Order: sequence, then C-alpha cells, then structure tokens
Amino acid sequence: MSELTLDNLIDDGNYLGSERARQENKVILDELERKKKARTLAVPTDDNRVKARLREIGEPITLFGERAADRRDRLIYVLSQINAARGDDAMAVDDDSSSESSDEEEEFYTPGSMELLEARRHLAEYSLPRAQKRVAQQRIDCKMPLKRIIDIRKKIFAEVKKFGNLGSQIGDERPISQVRFSPNSEFLATGSWSGTVKIWSVPSCVNTKVLRGHGDRVGGVAWHPQATLSQNPDAVNLVSGAGDCNLNFWSLNSETPLSVLKGHKDRVCRVAFHPSGEYVASASFDTSWRLWDVASSKELLLQEGHSKEVYSVEFQNDGALVASGGLDAIGRVWDLRTGRTAMVLDGHVQAIYSIAFSPNGYQIATGSGDDTIRIWDMRSIRALYTIPAHTSNVADVRFFYGDDVSFKSTVTSIAAAPEVTMEGTEKEKANPDGDGNEDITNDKTTERDLEEEWKYRSGLYFASAGYDGFVKIWSADDWQLLRTLSTDAGKVMSVDLSRDAKLLASGTYNRNFQLFAPEDIL
Repeated sequence: MSELTLDNLIDDGNYLGSERARQENKVILDELERKKKARTLAVPTDDNRVKARLREIGEPITLFGERAADRRDRLIYVLSQINAARGDDAMAVDDDSSSESSDEEEEFYTPGSMELLEARRHLAEYSLPRAQKRVAQQRIDCKMPLKRIIDIRKKIFAEVKKFGNLGSQIGDERPISQVRFSPNSEFLATGSWSGTVKIWSVPSCVNTKVLRGHGDRVGGVAWHPQATLSQNPDAVNLVSGAGDCNLNFWSLNSETPLSVLKGHKDRVCRVAFHPSGEYVASASFDTSWRLWDVASSKELLLQEGHSKEVYSVEFQNDGALVASGGLDAIGRVWDLRTGRTAMVLDGHVQAIYSIAFSPNGYQIATGSGDDTIRIWDMRSIRALYTIPAHTSNVADVRFFYGDDVSFKSTVTSIAAAPEVTMEGTEKEKANPDGDGNEDITNDKTTERDLEEEWKYRSGLYFASAGYDGFVKIWSADDWQLLRTLSTDAGKVMSVDLSRDAKLLASGTYNRNFQLFAPEDIL
C-alpha cells in the first residue's frame, strides 16, 4: 500500500485542494463578496440621476425595454464591478457618488407646500386623541381576568370556525380585483379589470349601481369611513384607482365620477381612505405613493422611497401612520405628521401585495409573493412571526375591525331576535321572585359584557386570500389557522370582512365574488 502523502493529494486533479478548484472557489467567493458590497452602495433613486451617473462612467444610459428599476440595478452592478477592480471598499464609491448621496438626502426632504403643512398639523391634531383613547382602552383590557379572556376567545373562534359558503355571484366580464364592504355592512363594492366599479346589496347580491369612468383595469376600491352612515350620499363616498393612472371620486347618487385625480405616471394599484375621510392615499407602478386632499381633489404629497413599483398602501386606524408595500419586497411605515420613515419592513423575498394594520395600532401584517404572511411589531421594530399561509401568492390580508356603530346594530339585532335565551335565562336566575329592579341591573350587565366582548373581538382575527384558490382565517394573537374556505376559482385576488362580523367576501380571477357566513346565518 502506497503511503498517503501531500504530494499524492496534490497530484490528484479531482481533489478540492488543486489549483483549479482553488481558483474556481476564489471566483465564487469574490462574486459573493461583490454582491454583498453592492447592497451597501449609495446610488440615487431618481431616474434622471441614475442616467447621468451611467453617462459619467461610460455606460449606455438606457437599454431596450429597460425600466427605471432595472436601470438602477444595472448601475449598482457596474459600480460594484468598478470597485472590485480597484479593490476599494464598497462604501467608498467615490467623491461624486458621496456628493450625490448627500444631494439625494437633501432632495428627499424638500420643502412641501403650505397645504401639506396644514394637512400635517391637522393629522397630528386628529391622531393624537385617537391614540390616547386606544392606549387607555388597551390598559383596561390588560386588567381583564384571564378566565374572561379565554371564554371570549372560545366563543368568537367557535363562531369563526362555522363560516361556510353563502353563495357565489358573477361580478363582471373580467377578473374581480378587489372587494370591500361598506361601513354599514349592507353593501359590497367590487372593482374589475373591465374598468368598472359595481355596488352590490348583500347578502342578496343584487347589483344596485355600476360606476363607469376608468379606461383601464381597476386596481383599488375604498369606502369613505362614514359612507352609508352619516356621509351625504351626494358627497364623496367611494374612491377607485385604475390602470389609466387616475383616481376617481364617486358619490352614491351618480354613476359618473365627481372628480378625476391625475398625477400618477403609471398604473394605480391600491387606494385607501384616511380614517378622518379627508385624505386618500394611492399606490402606483411609478414607484411612488401619493396623498390627496378629498375636499380640493389636489395632490398634497408625492412620496418616493421604493426602488420598484408600489403595490399596496394602508392607513393606521389612529390616522398618524401609513404603510406602503412594493414589488421590491420592502415595506415602509411613514409618519404622516413628519414625513419620515418610522419603520422598514425588510424580510420578504418576493413582492409585497398586501399590507394591513391591526386595530391594536402597533402590529402590521404583510402578504407577499413568497406565499407567506409576516407579522411586524412597531414597538420592537422587528418581525414577530412568519406564517406559511398559502401555496401561491398572498394577494390580500384584512383584519376584522369592529366599531361602535356595528356594535349597536349587533346589540339591536340580538334584542330583536325571537329567542333571547341568554338574557332570559340570566334574568330568571338573577330574579326568581320576579322583581323588576333585578331585571334592569342584569340588562346593564349583559350589555356591558357584550360591549366588552365586541371590543376584544376587534383585531382578534384576520383573513387572507391566496392564488392557491383558498381564503383562510387566522387568529391574531397566536397566528393559528382557524378556518380554510375553498372558492370556485384558481386565484383569489381579494378578501374582506364586514364590520358586523356576519359576512366575508372574496373576489376571484374567474370574474366571481363569493360570500361566506357562519352556519347559523346560512
């Protein structure tokens, strides 16, 4: 047997220690190091600056079919190659790049208009009392006995697990891109790729109005917070955004738009009403989201910050924050009162298609093309949990929101029911002798318990829609799956929960929308 020596090993051409293998490994490691340093390069986000920088380094300013985001990626690649050839550190690009970075930061915080300044002041005055009220209620909830919390959870989750298919309705000639319940839970708005917005009476699914005004696919639909409640039907009750780059304001008494908001340079994907009803946010493929004044129909703010298309936008219920999600797989939380970024949601590996604030005010759910839902906590500035939600894109995420109006309607419906088993039994137990005073005391106690249960229900669960054809309902405290609902389509593009907790709607790629309800309603 020949002795195993270092010379024998080196002579073996297949051994990893050979010169060729070392060279190959070195090339791979150098490329990984280059990519790592490329991520730290300071490059401009403005497309004109990107073109100017490419011209300076002798590269073509644009290639055939190249978009702005692709051009920026090419600039990063070329600069990283130049740095690798020089042997420089990635952060030390050059003096010009450093000056561009400082210019970019100065441009990011450019002075706004007086209208924007007044809007920021108004937003601060509106949001601070709401935040104070929310925090006070959370302190009260913290003192709730554990047994009471367990009982409420069991009761609510038992109702949620009873959701079943109530019916399906053909909604339009093309896919239904978004579904949203009205604040009074009596109507459903659907946006379609045909460019129309339709309003349906639910649960009868009778079409009450067809709103035509867009020249391309409708991407987002949102109700005014007081629509169908106290808002004047002739005023702005609905907003929609579409592929024609426009936003349309709609009333409930006209089938033509009240006003058309122009400004975006590319397709509008999602729209959202501020809780005050005085502002609207829109997300667009032009890599920006914008803030609009409802009363004047004017643009207040053009906000950049994403390297690719912005797909989703949503307001916090306090009204102080807004979150945006983009096809760059990054989410950002913005402080409307200052214009600064409050938190960066960096963790998804594919595009963010949906973003939703929890009613508790500090948690955010994001649905992504990587088939997961991530839960973020703004208090700790990190991701709390990752839910492997669907086997294909997570298209929409919606928390259940309960408010005082929906609570009153729920209490009224319970009181009007022919069987008042719970209250009747409690009255008999509390007042076996038939004394009226005990009945009154117990009525107050029962209503207080119902109110306590209703407030705890808000934000306790949320629904998600996936391109795998399923709608799923999740608990929002331990992130467990409560119910899986199958639809009649391969892609579920949108989902929403009514505020009275009685209905769930989904919009699908095959032009249908479905309604789901608990079995006792079926």
